[in-house]
Amino acid sequence: MTITDNLYELPQNLLVPVDDGACNHLLGMKIPAVPLMSTAGKIVDLASLTARTVVYCYPRTGRPDKDLPQGWNEIPGARGCTPQSCAFRDHYQDLQALGAGVFGLSTQNTAYQQEAIERLHLPFELLSDLELAFTKALNLPTFEIESMTLIKRLTLIICNGQIEKVFYPVFPPDQNVEEVIEWLLRNQ
Repeated sequence: MTITDNLYELPQNLLVPVDDGACNHLLGMKIPAVPLMSTAGKIVDLASLTARTVVYCYPRTGRPDKDLPQGWNEIPGARGCTPQSCAFRDHYQDLQALGAGVFGLSTQNTAYQQEAIERLHLPFELLSDLELAFTKALNLPTFEIESMTLIKRLTLIICNGQIEKVFYPVFPPDQNVEEVIEWLLRNQ
């Protein structure tokens, strides 16, 4: 990818991720207490939240001034973090109306995520799992590229510290929020 590519749109012919069973163990799991730094400058422990909460986990957001990792578009499910975040932004009020809070979560550091919050005008916080504590505690599926360990794209719906629903694999990422809204409407 070159910095002239559009991060806001999904390229044609992206490889579709397959369900490798890497999230089968998550449904019904109690969320372990893991403190995560948020872009609001506070610590969030998802295990302590009582309200229904949507947590979309994504590999990493790209930046318009930087190239994506070599071969990024060839990794099934890697591309699309910005369109996914923008879709959650655009439907944020719908999710709130359904009683759901929203967080994005990646292994990027908080400063990097803060740039995305500002550039994309996200009305919700992003959580950093830089040390992979949450990822390891839940045994979330990951992949490695350019010495980075990144979470495969998945979305969790959590209520009272327990996972109610898992969306995995997520594709196309820009339509994930619509699947989440449909599920929330059916499970009010």
